[in-house]
Order: sequence, then C-alpha cells, then structure tokens
Amino acid sequence: MSWTIGNIARAGVGVAILAGSASGATAGAFGIREQSTQAQGEAFAGAASGSGGVSSMFWNPAVVTMRPGWVTEQNLSFINLSSTIRTQPGTNPAFAGLGDSGDIGQGAVVPAGATSYQLTDRIWIGLTTGAPFGLVTKPRNTWSGELYGRSNRIFSLAFNPVIGFKVNEWLSIAAGPNIEYFRLTLRQAVPLPINPAGLPSSFLKGESWGVGFTAGALITPTAGTTLGIGYRSSVHHDLEGSIGVPILALAPLGGQVSAKLNTPEKVSVGLTQAISPVARVSLGFEWDNWTRLGTVGIVSKTRGVPVSFLPLDYKDGFTYSIGGEYDWSPALTVRAGVAYEESPIDTTNRSVRLPDNDRVNVSVGASYRWNEKLTLNLAYSHLFVGKARILAGAGQDYNVQNVAFAGIADGSADIVSVGFRYVFGAVEPTAAAPLVRKY
Repeated sequence: MSWTIGNIARAGVGVAILAGSASGATAGAFGIREQSTQAQGEAFAGAASGSGGVSSMFWNPAVVTMRPGWVTEQNLSFINLSSTIRTQPGTNPAFAGLGDSGDIGQGAVVPAGATSYQLTDRIWIGLTTGAPFGLVTKPRNTWSGELYGRSNRIFSLAFNPVIGFKVNEWLSIAAGPNIEYFRLTLRQAVPLPINPAGLPSSFLKGESWGVGFTAGALITPTAGTTLGIGYRSSVHHDLEGSIGVPILALAPLGGQVSAKLNTPEKVSVGLTQAISPVARVSLGFEWDNWTRLGTVGIVSKTRGVPVSFLPLDYKDGFTYSIGGEYDWSPALTVRAGVAYEESPIDTTNRSVRLPDNDRVNVSVGASYRWNEKLTLNLAYSHLFVGKARILAGAGQDYNVQNVAFAGIADGSADIVSVGFRYVFGAVEPTAAAPLVRKY
C-alpha cells in the first residue's frame, strides 16, 4: 500500500466526521429524546400535549400553563447501548484482519429538568434544562474501521426559559429563547505507510454557544381532549477548536480551526384523549430537520482555507408514537407505549461513527403519588435498532485514502429513567387541576 505525504495531507485530517452512534443518542442521528421520565413511559406519545407533565415543555413550551402554582420536575435517565460493527467482505485486506469494533456502546447518564411558575391567572413562566444532543462511543483502538473512527464524544446543554399566556379556557401559547452549549471531540487513525495495527490518532475538538427559540400552542377543544403543537428552532453554532495531528509532516493541517454547524429544528404534535375518568390515550408525531446539517467545512484559522469537511448529508427524521395510561388507584398510574422512528441515516450517509438505522421503542412506566406534593416517576424502554450496512471508501461520502471498509452494525438500547414532581406552596383544589392530567 503506497501512501504519499500529499495523500496523507488530504485524507489524514478527515478526522472531522461529525456523527455518532450512541449511548446518549437515542433519537435519530445524535439527538437525545430522554427529557421526561413520565413521557418516556408512553414512548413519548403525546409529549407535545402534556403526557410528560411539566417536562413536556421540551416539546411544547405552552404546556407551562397546564399546572397551577409552582411545580418542578427533575429526571435522570441511564442509557445503555450495545452495538457492534462486524467487518464484511470488501474491506481493504490490509485492515480486514484487524477485526471487528467490539462493543462501541458506552453507558451515559442524562439529566433533565423543568419548572413552571404561575404569575397570574393567565401568565406563567418556566425553565427547562437538558441535553438535546449527545454521543459517547468507543470501539477498540485497533480495528478494521479505525481510519473512519476511534473514540467519539458530543456533549450539549440547553437552557430554555419560556413565558406562557392562557388566551382563554381552550387556548394557551408560549415562547422563549433556547440557549445551547455544544462540544465535540472526535478521534480516528491517520493513514501512514506503517503497520495498520499501530497507526496513531488525530483528533478534532470544538465548542460553541448558540441561541435559538421555542414556541408552541396548547388547545383544549372539549373536556378531556388536549392537542399540542411545538417548535424548537435550529441553533447556529460557530465552533471554535483545534485539529491535532501526530506527525510533523501534517503540522500545517493542524492547529486552530473553526466550523459552522446548524442543529436541526423540531416540530412536535401531540394529542391526548381521555377515554374514561381513569384512562387516557395519546398519539405523537415528531419531525426533525436533520438536512440542516448538510456538508460542514472545517477551516484553518491561520490559513483561512478549508482543511477538511463533514459530509453530514442526513435526511429528515420522523417519529410516530402511541401510548396510554391508567389510574390504577388514586396514588398509582401505570402507562405504556410504542414508537417507530425513521432514521435520517441510511446506507448512503452512514458512517462507523453513526451506524444509525430505523428503530422501534417499546416503553412502560408508572407514577406514584407519595403525598399531595410529591410524585415519583419511573420508566423503562427497550430500543430495537435495525441492522445497518456501512460502506466507506472510493465513491462514498466517507473516504480516507480510498481505503475500503464494509461492515454491518447491530445494536439495541435499554433506558431506565427515574424522576419526581414536587409542588411548592399550597396545593390547589382538585377542581383546579387540568382536565387531562390528574396528578
């Protein structure tokens, strides 16, 4: 295998392939949906219409008006992904013998919180915090796909204050800024004319703060029926960071870099319908505009020219869900749901960093009302992820030195979430509670 310094310079710093397969990424691509323990119990069906309690503000800020007084919810989810990429025929012979990826999944803990406060009979304020995007994966350091990915980390944190207005008894609206922090660290092997089993790593690091907004409406046309529509805008990030390369010959390609990244906007629609005094059914739909990412250029800050690019040519993502809940007793509510998600990633744009595919989410959950002020929530989900074919090399979006890689990714995820809701101050009379939510 003949590699020249010129070819290395073009391919070696292709480290910046922004993506992820993930513990931490359990919505399409590197999105994180675990923002509400309560909504998770219904596979997030009706999240935009309030099935997730106050935490539903992540999908629809108008939910802030659903509960009187001062209420806070805190959620903690443990995401355990198991995923392996098996090397297939067609992989470059020099690398094929290095073997499979091993389990690339890494356990991740994702916190999320939401608080609402009623100022007047028509005005509420609220705040949600959480991680809308995330990634933690790590294959074996030496494996047949090492040129296309070693370790990958994406971290985000969003603060979303909102103000809600109850227009009348059947319509509420809300909006607010979404302040988001985004950070990534990606590593991959650099192609050098040495033993493939001993190749060093290059890395890309970058971080940014960005601002977007959320808006939504909540409609209660009849008693027991709630329809919610929510929007989370794209957030523009001017990433500032660096590329690190392991050898002097590639030094001009290293150093400080910048990149422009736009996160996808999200539209969520939810419907919750009471079918009896103790039972409710919910439907959900989400659209994520992952096409926003496109191809991202990595620009050297000293030279002012692109040194690499990120071929993030994802498609739109769609999620459909149905769930229900039943008040087993005045203190105990049980729920379950199922969701199907069309991934924005397929064979044309799939990489070893993000062997994502369509998935089915099956969830169960429960809430226990400890007393008038404290409610405890618990949920469990299993994600069935379809097997995913990966092709990299000449003629593909992901190509390093024309070194071919072919693989099959197979994975699943288990998610356990715990949370609580606490009502401060005097507890409102039962008659003042929302018609659909009963606790």
